[in-house]
Formats: sequence, structure tokens, C-alpha cells
Amino acid sequence: MLQINKLTKSFADKLLFDQMDFTIGSGEKIGLVGRNGSGKSTLFKIITHQLGYDDGEIIRPNSYKIGYLEQHISFTSATVLAESCTALHYDEKFDEYLAEKILFGLGFTKEDMQKDPQKFSGGFQIRIQLTKVLLQKPDLLLLDEPTNYLDIISLRWLAGFIKKFDGEVLIISHDRQFLDAVTTHTAMLTNKKIKKIEGRFAKLQAQMREEEEILKKTQKNQEKRVKELEQFITRFKSKASKAAQAQSKMKMLAKMEVIERVEGESNFNFDFNYRPISSKFIGDIKNLSFHYPASDKVLINDLSFSIKKNDRMAIIGKNGKGKTTLLKLLAQRLSPSAGDVSLASDVKIGFYSQIVTEELDENATIVEEIASANEDLSIAQIRNICGIIMFEGDDAFKLIKILSGGEKNRVSLGKILASNINLLLLDEPTNHLDVESVDALISALERFPGAVMLVSHDEMVLRKLATSLVVFTEEKAEYFLGNYDDFLVKIGWPEERDQGDKKNKTVDYRAYKQQKADLIKERSQIILPLKKMIEQIEAEIITLEKKLEVANQNLLRALSEKKGEEISNLSKDIGLMEKKINQHFTELESASNRLSEAEKKYELLLSALEG
Repeated sequence: MLQINKLTKSFADKLLFDQMDFTIGSGEKIGLVGRNGSGKSTLFKIITHQLGYDDGEIIRPNSYKIGYLEQHISFTSATVLAESCTALHYDEKFDEYLAEKILFGLGFTKEDMQKDPQKFSGGFQIRIQLTKVLLQKPDLLLLDEPTNYLDIISLRWLAGFIKKFDGEVLIISHDRQFLDAVTTHTAMLTNKKIKKIEGRFAKLQAQMREEEEILKKTQKNQEKRVKELEQFITRFKSKASKAAQAQSKMKMLAKMEVIERVEGESNFNFDFNYRPISSKFIGDIKNLSFHYPASDKVLINDLSFSIKKNDRMAIIGKNGKGKTTLLKLLAQRLSPSAGDVSLASDVKIGFYSQIVTEELDENATIVEEIASANEDLSIAQIRNICGIIMFEGDDAFKLIKILSGGEKNRVSLGKILASNINLLLLDEPTNHLDVESVDALISALERFPGAVMLVSHDEMVLRKLATSLVVFTEEKAEYFLGNYDDFLVKIGWPEERDQGDKKNKTVDYRAYKQQKADLIKERSQIILPLKKMIEQIEAEIITLEKKLEVANQNLLRALSEKKGEEISNLSKDIGLMEKKINQHFTELESASNRLSEAEKKYELLLSALEG
């Protein structure tokens, strides 16, 4: 257990936490969310004593051990296995199998065990670090965006590990489905405080919207009362007969505790600019093969598929198998070793790289980077795009090199927004984005009339967007016509299938597949209508709130013009709208709870079926 009391932290003139209270209870697994820059990673550094704080206290038992996934990597051993075993307790130093079990789960092979850890990519080096953290058997596990460095298979293994972990966990992640699968509580950093509830992100979001609505109403009522008191004081303070009352009102006004306005947070809402295309097929890939000249390893062998102008195709599989390479071949940044990538003559590509340093000039400003994507843009258009990606005012002139990972990702997306396109090629676009920005990106992709091909390990993104797949396995890359759930039912990941075979050698595999298919179908029939209901309720709330704002403005006008009948009618309308909004928030909370319960139910049923 860990307790934070009245924590205050600031950087220069920016106040990050203000008298913040937060508790991690025994056995709690908490998903920590919040906008980029709200202080999630800073909180981790404070908890692990890497950063100090201005005021407050952090209380934990003397023997309480914290495991933190460091981003700074330093290896001292010659092999992956030996490096991992440096984290074993003294009485376990010869139990190499403990390290092997985790390394295999995170995607390493038997051959990898004896390789030099320095020779692996940054993503796999992070996995070695994660192995060392997990081997330490901490009381509290702190994971900062672990999904950014894991492929789908490793991510599913980590989810299983966390669910069985006997201790507390605090996880920062933009991957809502991953958080929903492993957490018992959700905490959000907002307005310099932290709000924690038992349950999932959707429930917290609905609750915070309702509280914000109540606070806004309370603020309006207080402002109205203050105005009335001030008018009375101004009118009667000089009249002897009313002077005592005016003095009383002044004291009342002085004692009134002002309700602070909630600071509005910028919303990352946007649409990609579509360039119409005459061709029905955007691209035709025939017998595509590729290997890098310095390597004999064939990454892609005899792959064929077509891209239609409204396709939503996901590229999935283990890291290091060629997913990013395929995108670069489609973007014609690499040339095939054999075969052909044929694109329509009027194709215009928007390419997003997960390695932002490949696309951004670290010494340029945000304005300069956006301008570089389209020389025809006016300064007003460039500043508008900067505003869309949440860099308003002087923030648009920040240098790229001082931005966070999430901020750089938004700039990369901004460069695509500056262009007219009909084919989007996106490599792990959700990495480093906060949950709200991921939602905005998904919505923009759903509205985009052109074709989308994306590499992603985020199963929520895959389920929402993908209608076809290119699947990279150990042996080859294959095209699959169907969504992600279809793939899991009909083919599945070989690693999970092999484990299932070992555990259930006597089980009829066809019967198992049918049971799994039936469960997934049943889950969709229950969960999809609930998600649609939640979206409809949220849309109705937004519409009503806009109407309410207009009605309140009209009421103020009618009051100043002393139009009695209009005042009466508007007051009734406002009362009805407020009542409907409150009803919708109640319905939203109920639907969110039902969705959470249904997702948990089918997660347990599917887990039980997997054995």
C-alpha cells in the first residue's frame, strides 16, 4: 500500500500537482490516464525518488518494494539470459528457468538467450528491462506505457501476468482494452488533482462528466447570486434606510467561498483532408518479396493483395518480422527484392512513422514543420492546423527537440493534415498518445473516405477499424480477409494455439474452436448494442448542452429587456433540458456499468475456455 497526501509539484511557473491526494490500496491494479503533460510520468518519478516535490508526503511501509520499468538502458552481462538473471534474488540465482519463462512470454526465442543484449533493437532491450523488473517480485509494479514496446502476442502474455500478479500495479497506458483487461481501478490526472474510482475508464469518464456538469451549474448559480448582491450594494449603500442591509450583503459577499472554474482542456479533434481518386483500386501488390541487402533473412516472401479505395487494413504480428518494412514498400521508400507494388496514378499518400525522428527536424519549430508539408498553405492555415493539434498561440513556435513523445506524434499527424490524401499508411499511430487523443484518431479514421493501412498492436483499434489483415507469423506474411475477431477464431496466434494444444491434448480442437466462435458472437451481440447506446447518449448530451447554452444566453437577454413571458417560457425550457441532461447522465452511467460487467464476464468465459 502507498499513500500520497497533499502533494504539490511545480516546474518553473507551471503548477502540475496542487495539494493532491492519492492512495494505492492492497491488491489494487490501477490504470492511470490523463492528457499528455498532465504529469503521469512525473508522478512515477516522484514515487521512485527520481524527482523531488514542493510539498506533501508519500507514505509506504519500510519493506515495501517498488519495481519500475526504467527507460534508461544499461546492460552489464554478455547474454540476454545472464543479463536477465542479474535481477534474481540471491537464493534464486541458479533458477534460470524463471527468467526464461518471462523472456519466452515477451517474444524471445531459445536462440536469443545466448545473444548479446546490446545487439537487439530498442523495443527488445526494453523487454529485457521489463523481465528484470518482473523477476524482482516487487510489492508495487509501475509500468509507463509498456504496450508501446510490445507486439500483440507479448501484450496478451503481459496481460495474463499482471492479472495473476500478487501485489499492486499502477499502469500508464493509452491502450484502453489492455487497461480494461488487467485493472481493478482507474485514476485520472486532471486539473492538478487525481480522481480514482473502482471500475473502468468509461465509468470514470461518465462520472467526471456528470460532476463537471453539476459544478458548472453551481458556478452559474453563484455568479448570479454575486451579481444580485453587488447590484443591491451599489444601489442602496448610500441610502440611510437600506445602509444596514447593504452592509450585511457586503459581509455576506466577503465570506462567500468562490467556486473556481474548471480549467478547460484542449480537445484533439480533426479530420484528414481527402483527395478524390477515380480508381476503384488504389494499389495492387503482386508476389512481393523483400530482404535487406546486408541480410539473408527474407522478411516478406511472395505476398499478394489489393487495396481498394475505402479499405481498412491492419498489419499485425510479432515485432521484427517486417510490418514497418511493408509500409515503407507501399510508400515506395524501399524497393522490392522481387515482385511488384503498383499504385494508381492519382494516389496521394500520407505516411506516419512510429520513429518520429525520421519525419521531423529536431531544430525546426512546429510552425516550420507544418509548413514544410505543404508549401501552398497560408500562415493562417498553418496556425489553424497548429491549433487543431493543440499548439495554440506561442506554443506553435516551440522547437521540436523540446517536445514530449506524444507532442511529437501530434506534429507528425499535423503534417499529414496539411496534405490532401487518399491513402493513409500509419505505423503504430497510437503510441505516446493519451486515451482521448486515441479516441479522436479512431473517429477521424472512421470518417476518412480514403483507404487506411495501419500497423497496430492495440486490440481495441484493430476491432474498431480493421476489415482485413496482413498477418506476419514466424514463417511468412499472409493476407486475411476478415476482421480481427474472425482471425482469432479461424486461425489465432500459433503461440497461444500451441499452449492450448499442450493443455488440452484430449480436447476436440474443432469443438473448442466452435465454442470460442459462439462466445465471441454472443459477446458481440451484447456488447456492440451497448457501445452504440453509449455513443447515442453521449451525442444527445452534447446536443442538449449546446441548446442549453443558447437558451441561457437568450434568458440573460430577456432579463435585461424585462420580457416577462419570454423569461417564463425560457425558464421552463431550461428546466426541462437540465432534467433531460441529468436523466441522460444516469442512463450513461448505467450503460457504462453494464458494458463493463459484460466485458468482464466474456473475458472470464474466454479465459476459462483457453484453460
